Amino acid sequence: MKIFARILVCLLAICTVLGAVACGSNKDKDGDSANNDKAIKKVIEIKSAGSSDTSSAITVTPDYSLIDGVTDDNKSWDIYKNVLGDYYAAYLAADAQSDVSARYALQAIAEAKLIESGAFLPTTTQGGNYAISKLAPKTVSSALFGNDSYRSTTMLVANEIIKKADRDELNKIYADNVGNGTYLAKAETYLKDHGYTLKDSYSTTYSSEPQTWDILATYRAADSEAIVNTYDNLVEYDNEGRLLGALATACEVSEDGTVYTFTIRQGVKWVTVNGEEYAELVAEDFVTGFKHLLDAAAGLESLTFGVIKNAEEYVNGAVTDFAQVGVEATDKYTLKFTLASQVTYFPTMLTYNLFAPLNADYFAAEGEKYGTSPNDILYCGPYLVSNHTENNKIVFSLNDSYYAKDDVKLKTITWNYNDGSDVTKAYNDFKAGTIDGTGLNTTTLELAKNDNLFTDYAYVSSTDATSFCAFVNVDRASYTTLNYDGELVSGKTDAQKAATKQALLNKNFRLALLQSINRVTYNAVSVGEDLATASLRNSYTPGTFVSLTRDVTVPINGTATTFKAGTMYGAILQAQLDADGYSIKAWDPTLEGGVGSSDGYDGWYNPTAAAAYLDKAIAELAAEGLNISADNPIYIDYPYYVNDTRTARANALKQNIEDALGGKVIVNILPTNEIYAIYYAGYYCDDGSECNYDIYDISGWGPDYGDPATYLNTMLPMYSGDMTHCLGLY
Repeated sequence: MKIFARILVCLLAICTVLGAVACGSNKDKDGDSANNDKAIKKVIEIKSAGSSDTSSAITVTPDYSLIDGVTDDNKSWDIYKNVLGDYYAAYLAADAQSDVSARYALQAIAEAKLIESGAFLPTTTQGGNYAISKLAPKTVSSALFGNDSYRSTTMLVANEIIKKADRDELNKIYADNVGNGTYLAKAETYLKDHGYTLKDSYSTTYSSEPQTWDILATYRAADSEAIVNTYDNLVEYDNEGRLLGALATACEVSEDGTVYTFTIRQGVKWVTVNGEEYAELVAEDFVTGFKHLLDAAAGLESLTFGVIKNAEEYVNGAVTDFAQVGVEATDKYTLKFTLASQVTYFPTMLTYNLFAPLNADYFAAEGEKYGTSPNDILYCGPYLVSNHTENNKIVFSLNDSYYAKDDVKLKTITWNYNDGSDVTKAYNDFKAGTIDGTGLNTTTLELAKNDNLFTDYAYVSSTDATSFCAFVNVDRASYTTLNYDGELVSGKTDAQKAATKQALLNKNFRLALLQSINRVTYNAVSVGEDLATASLRNSYTPGTFVSLTRDVTVPINGTATTFKAGTMYGAILQAQLDADGYSIKAWDPTLEGGVGSSDGYDGWYNPTAAAAYLDKAIAELAAEGLNISADNPIYIDYPYYVNDTRTARANALKQNIEDALGGKVIVNILPTNEIYAIYYAGYYCDDGSECNYDIYDISGWGPDYGDPATYLNTMLPMYSGDMTHCLGLY
């Protein structure tokens, strides 16, 4: 999911919980035959057949020549191969593996090649800042992927600010009870016993208007965060990591793992924005939804290629009859997915946008209006949008027809617009009671201390699986922001533009640029010195995202290397980086009590290595006729949105690069007072030719499902990669 970096530091102060996702371990033995049972959402077990064999080791001989069979007529292809060819070859070799652990090992090697390209720099993840809040910890979904962490139904919100000491106790209660479904009740009891009163409303902030309300036509988090509370998926992960049946009450999987048959919950109602019942939700609505997903071609459809039978063939025209696509309603309440082949991570995809339902009659009646506003969708989820005033307020009110209404803790959720121009606004709104939580930046941290709100109430928010990055535009075509006239216009001459473009196509130049950035300094201006490393990330896929379930032997530069069962993804990635002689430290095995981590330190900043890479680049580019020196520098455009923290960050980045590279690279920091000018410079761009920057750090990626491919797929060519365009390609 394409994430935008919030202009305010951790504006929401809602902590997505890191933790293992446990599926089916506490299955309700009684099933869910009675739809009027008050315990409406129950644990559902979905076992994927043919999971990785843990009883024996495996030796893998990857085929890195698969890239030779790839053809592409697009003008970006040659540049893509030059920049990311080694990565793509390694990706294809990993993707060809059916064994889960072998796949993980080869994916880690592919990510090493991606990092070595110098095409982007992982910067931070979400969280890792001081915050104060009335929201109780661990009361939102603990899922690392999909949309469930945006769901608000289980939030416990107090009228009073929750003290840090009480947060610590609640976290202990969670640790002792996670997985058994009792934490919410125990947390509620604890809060009441310790003098807190709970309320049924929650107010927060947002900084980007949804560009669509069609959940099947967007991969942007700014859209999904709003839409997710208006509909339910087949299943969802709760705050304890349990997989619950939502619109599905049961699932059967064929022995070969290629057919998933869901029983659809009876009695679920589609309603209009006014709460008027429109129709009953049935299995055919998921077929309609999937067809719209493929027809909309908004970027989501590529995630289903090679997963759902004939999905890719339908999109490319090889199959014209949608009935041949592997999504079928076999009766009113039975839905069947047929996979192209066994995909062990398929169940983890079910909580993302891909499989949302859609009512055919309403969709046909709306036509092109569908999804253009919250008035132009149907609702089957917990909330209706009762007020939407653009760039001002979005109010979500309880859907009285929602089948699980009794389980919803909050009757009203209010989003208040904040463009980030005033870095104290969120804090002041929190003090005034307008919002219920706020992150603390370097300015408001001092205000909180002066107001006696820091010592007793401030806590460090949890980090999550979202990876923000600084992207390098290797084929820049735009020098002003399209769709936002007159903003962020480059001051470079034509000669400077050509020189920059030539330099950024040089791998050593890109690595020099990225390893000259001190991310501790870069981050400290936002979150303060003492938490400057807390949210730093050093790989694209978090190093602990997956681990091997059996011993795997893979070639590392021709040397057979065995990684034992339990080895984390990041350890394999680092082994390849080390073997290739790179100074980047994407994994530290000593962190987290010896478990290891890719977070919490700066493993990229290395001025010595940066200077050496620059010397190599200067020699290589001189041979091409481009001379670089302090008297003839390369100019890099970096756009930023003007507020106190972003301005300080831009100047820190400029000073880092210019000092480390001896003035041979000059950073032009391009300010704008228009927040949407920044979004349209990169985040809202759907084509690389629209991206207006040389370096851009407002975008990132959050995982859609539980396999490293959810990150790696984003850097594929031919419009399949959701983030490749951030590099100026496709």
